[in-house]
This record gives sequence, C-alpha cells and structure tokens, in this order.
Amino acid sequence: MTEAKGFTSRIVHHDRLKGFTDGPVHAPVYNSVPYGYQKTQDLVDVFQGVTTGQVYARQATPTTESLQSLVNQAEQGVGTLAFATGMAAISAVFLALLRAGDHLISSQYLFGNTHSLIKTLEGFGIEVSFVDTTDISAVKAAQRENTRMVYTETIANPGTQIADLTAIGDWCEAEGIVYFVDNTMTSPYLFQPKNAKASLVINSLSKYFCGHGTVLGGAVTDTGLFNWEHYPHIFAGYRKGDPKKWALTQIKKKSLRDMGASLSSDAAYQIAIGAETMALRMDRSSANAMALAKLLNGHRKVSKVYYPGLADHPQHNIATRLFRSYGAILSFDLAEGFDCCALLDDIDLIINATHLGDNRTLALPMASTIFFEMGAENRAKLGIEDRMIRCSVGIEDTEDLLTAFSGALDRL
Repeated sequence: MTEAKGFTSRIVHHDRLKGFTDGPVHAPVYNSVPYGYQKTQDLVDVFQGVTTGQVYARQATPTTESLQSLVNQAEQGVGTLAFATGMAAISAVFLALLRAGDHLISSQYLFGNTHSLIKTLEGFGIEVSFVDTTDISAVKAAQRENTRMVYTETIANPGTQIADLTAIGDWCEAEGIVYFVDNTMTSPYLFQPKNAKASLVINSLSKYFCGHGTVLGGAVTDTGLFNWEHYPHIFAGYRKGDPKKWALTQIKKKSLRDMGASLSSDAAYQIAIGAETMALRMDRSSANAMALAKLLNGHRKVSKVYYPGLADHPQHNIATRLFRSYGAILSFDLAEGFDCCALLDDIDLIINATHLGDNRTLALPMASTIFFEMGAENRAKLGIEDRMIRCSVGIEDTEDLLTAFSGALDRL
C-alpha cells in the first residue's frame, strides 16, 4: 500500500497495517492479564529488556500497544505510553522524573485538577513557580539553578489563554530544561507540540481523541528532542539502549508497573476507534465554536467572550500561526445581573455536564463547579468571573446551536 501522508488516512489505516494474525481491520482486544512463553529464557529476556514482548497487563497488552503506536504516530514521537486517565499520565511524568529539591515552572492557567496535583507535589518537596506562560519573560524570570521542567497547556481551560509555546520551547532547548506540554485542548490534529520543541506531550484520550464521552484514557509521548543522557534522575538500570527511550522506560516502570495506572484493553479499543474521526469532529466542532463565539460576542447580555478565533483575543495571532483552527472550547461572561444557571436551564440542546471534547455541546458555570474549591481570590487571579460559562462545543448542526443560544439569551 502507498504510504498515506494525510492525518486521517494514517489513523484510519493504522491498525490493519500492523500485521495482526488473520488480518483484522481493527486491533483485536486482548483481555489476558498474564502472557506465557514456551521457553523460560524467553520470559527472562523480556523481563530484562533484552527482547520485546508482553509480561503482564499492568504494563501493556497488544491492544494498548497498538493504541500507543497510533498516538505516537499522531504526535510524531519516538514512543508513547497509555494510561488509565489523562491525570494518571500527568502524574506519571511528574512522579517518575522529579525529585524533592527540584524546581518546576508551571503555567498559572491550569485545569483545576492539574493545579491541585501540582500543589500536592509541593508537599513532596518539589518547588513550584506558577507563572503567566503567555509571557516568555515571566517564564525566564522564574528560572532557578534547580529548574528541571516547564509545564503548560496549549490552550488554558477555561480562560483560553495560549502559552507562548515556541518561545518557551526555544528557551528550554537552550537551557536544557524538560518542556512538558498538555495538548489535550488542541489535539494533535490542530497542533503538534513537537513543532514547538516540546520534550514530552500529554493527551487526555478521553477528550478529542475518543470524542464520544464513553471511556477514560491518557497518554504520554516523548518527541525525541530532549537529551536524557544529561538528565540526573534516570536510574542506572534504565540507561541502556537508545537514550531517547530512557525517560519512557522509567515512566513505564515507575508509573505503570509500580503504581498501576493501567489502561484496559477494552478502553484502548474504544479510543482507537474514536480516533479515526478526530479530524472530522475537530473541523466541525471548531467551526461551530467560531460561529457561536461570533454570536455571543455581539449579544448585549454577554459582557465578554473568550475564544482564540476572535480577533481581539490576546493570543489570536499565536493561535493563527500555530494551530490548524481555533479549537472547540469557548467561555463567556454574562452581563451583570444575569444568572448562569437560568440561561443553561433554558437551552435544551446542550447538556449541563463537566467534560470536554464530546460530540455533544456541554456547558457549566465555572465559579460554582470546577473552580469552586479554589476560592474567589484565586479565581480572580485566573480571570474566572462569577458569571463565566464554559462551553465544550459539539458537532450539532450549526443553525440549531445558534438558535438555541440566541433564543435562551433573548428570553433571559
């Protein structure tokens, strides 16, 4: 078969080109936990890393390995590991590669649970600086002698701030610092962090990869750009073979084998099937989000719209330069005196739910849900107003979506 170059063509034909026995179009679901060998030495060789193979489903199965290969191809990496959730994938990187006394520079604009996790790291003796990653000077100013890693999301949730991704990548490369990028909000279809010199990329596979809100999963991809030979925390036993794989080996052993955040074969199968339509879904939902942002931006009962596709967005130019389109997440503040819950209760077409990347449009008030525990003072620092609503825009017919929102706003 002629090698496919397009994003969707490569994903759609990924499984059947793997050469599975009996020629299945989709990777078979392997639900076996143990894997046996005719010769004991073969098992020993797999345990010791002399040869590749399966040992125990906590680390991988043929089905999860097929998904890992698909994600790796989408992100153009040298290797990928799959996890039970996106949060498990993020935790795996931090806990496997950072130590007490290390310094982490993190975006201050973070998904709430990720912010909570990083605050937990501080309790383990890891120093953290939360900075405005839209400003490269703020990132540089936070550097210390013990700085090991910079972490940021591509598009922040819910304020849609966009990090100065390429400038941070250039700086991390020059300083020898691990650059860890969460690509969940964009997906590898809209943006590949490797192009901004990211060292490691995380995707919550529950979101745009799968797209149907039916399964949890996460993945970490090594882009192959970081030189792990000079990273001090790689254990001696993992410093063999290709240095580009050393970090992934350590993450696999410490986070999958030791901590057990394993993705099931059934979940891996569902994610791989969903990924086939990623580009189609992202094109449609991004177009819907753009149309909805324009509608909201011109309505008198909306005081502000947060969407990178709007020309007045602070990082509109960065988004235009780096991303295939502007994504499917938008937030907006209702004008003073109007109630978020009253508006959302009046829109039958959308679902009041937390999640991102579903085929259905989801919405919820930010201050009273996901960011409630953060408190008013911290919400104010992140620009999260009490009347902010976040929308994960789906693939509904555009006119239906616009009619539903405009009608509810008019009735509000």
